[in-house]
Amino acid sequence: MPLLRKINRGLLILLLLVAFALLYNKTRLQTLPKYSVLKKEEADTGAKDEEEVDTDVPVVLCASEERIGASMTVINSVYSNSQARVFFYIVTLRDAIKKIREYIEKTKLRNIRYKILEFNPMVLKGKVNPDSSRPELLHPLNFVRFYLPLLAIENHKRIVYLDDDVIVQGDIQELYNIRLKEGHAAAFASDCDLPDTHEMVRSVGMQTTYMGFLDYRKEEVRELGINPSECSFNPGVFVADIAEWQRQKITKQLEKWMAKNFRENLFSSAVAGGVATPPMLIVFHDKFTTIDPLWHVRHLGWSPDTHYPKTFLKKAKLLHWNGHFKPWDYPCVHLDLWEKWFIPDPTGKFTLVRPRLKKSLKGQFTK
Repeated sequence: MPLLRKINRGLLILLLLVAFALLYNKTRLQTLPKYSVLKKEEADTGAKDEEEVDTDVPVVLCASEERIGASMTVINSVYSNSQARVFFYIVTLRDAIKKIREYIEKTKLRNIRYKILEFNPMVLKGKVNPDSSRPELLHPLNFVRFYLPLLAIENHKRIVYLDDDVIVQGDIQELYNIRLKEGHAAAFASDCDLPDTHEMVRSVGMQTTYMGFLDYRKEEVRELGINPSECSFNPGVFVADIAEWQRQKITKQLEKWMAKNFRENLFSSAVAGGVATPPMLIVFHDKFTTIDPLWHVRHLGWSPDTHYPKTFLKKAKLLHWNGHFKPWDYPCVHLDLWEKWFIPDPTGKFTLVRPRLKKSLKGQFTK
């Protein structure tokens, strides 16, 4: 009997160890990231590692299949106006890789240094609700800015991120060289920092405060202690310190607020029109350096009728058509400033919407 009791006790201990092992593995697997941000580290661009390192300014931007021409316009404006060695990281989805490469290699952009990165949209599973007043703002590439350190750009201390509806009129190195305050992972432009835009902002009823992005009826939002009338900022143009971003675990913080919104609908997407901006407003509240307002003159896409003075636009270093009215579409204001940098699609697939298309834009692309 004593021997049998010892055997039974041994079997019981063994079963408990097996059970604990299975439970541990199950729990561990659930905490590991299910999807990687990139499906491929690099598309076939011919970029060399030494080219990436030997770079003055790394620029990250996205290029969706339906807006490739817009992204190429951004690249052309940056490349044409800078004396620096710029390296472009073009983030896209699989269906656009071949088209981007063709657009670049068959136009004057063939001389740029670049790498195409394929973003994995599955990283957003369970984090983004499909409802929005502007569905285009739910495009997977709109969330790429959350995952900067995971984009295989660890060779760089900092990067410049640009939306696809901007043009750059100054030397991008000036923006890149901004002095970030200690403990700040990024630099943005405040929505209240440009007096020249205030009258236009009021006239079209734009959202420039936290009230326009967060649902203050929710207790969790109120507990943040952020004044609803406090000025917001626009995350379509910013400079990021990659090491500080990693140290503060910015990506994890952003994902946390995405997941919370998925469950509790904390963001006023119907008011401000998107769910990518609010997490950044929360995570970077009172923790960002302010860039020169002339390096982010925005709101050009909010009204098809309201214009900025030409003298003011001439001084601007960067123009941003954020809003519904895009410069490749019609109607839109200040089209001439955007078209100056537009390179027609060599395949003819990306075309401008105009009431009467100018002859110079009909398939006469730059060789």
